[in-house]
Amino acid sequence: MTKFPLSMAAAAGAIVLSLAFFLSTRVPSVAAASNRKGDLHVTKNCAQNTGAPGSYCTITSSNFAEIKPGARVYYDQAFGVPTGFLDSSVILDIGTGDWAVGRCTVDATTARGICTFSDGTGQLAGFKARVDVSPFPNFVDYHWDGTYSFNSEDDR
Repeated sequence: MTKFPLSMAAAAGAIVLSLAFFLSTRVPSVAAASNRKGDLHVTKNCAQNTGAPGSYCTITSSNFAEIKPGARVYYDQAFGVPTGFLDSSVILDIGTGDWAVGRCTVDATTARGICTFSDGTGQLAGFKARVDVSPFPNFVDYHWDGTYSFNSEDDR
C-alpha cells in the first residue's frame, strides 16, 4: 500500500473543501430557476396602441421582478382580425435581448381575453404564463392576472 505524505493529504483535503465551497456558493442553475412559479399581476397602458401591427402597450406595474415598468408588449396582428377580436402573436420585451413570445386574444366587445406565453430568451428563458386580460374603466389601461412558471432546459 502506498502512503501519501501528510502534506499531500492536506492539499487534497483543501481542494475538496474549496470545491464544496464553490459548488455551494455558485449562481443557481437554470434547473434551479425552473422551480420558480407564482401569481402574476401586471398593469399595462395601451395609449400608444393604434390597433395596427407593430403597435405596443407599456407595462406600468408588475409584481414580477423581471417585468419592470417600461417593458413593452408588441402586437403582430391588426385589431379586428377576425372581426370583433384582437388575436395576435405578441412579444413581451423587457430589454436588451430579454423577451418572451406568446399570443393574446381579446374580445372587442368586452375588452376581456387571455394571453399565454410559451418561452423566452435571457431572463425570460423558459418563461410560461397564462393571464386573464381585463380593462380599467378607461379602456386604455389593462390588468393581466394569472400565473407564471419557468420550464427547465430539458423541457425546451
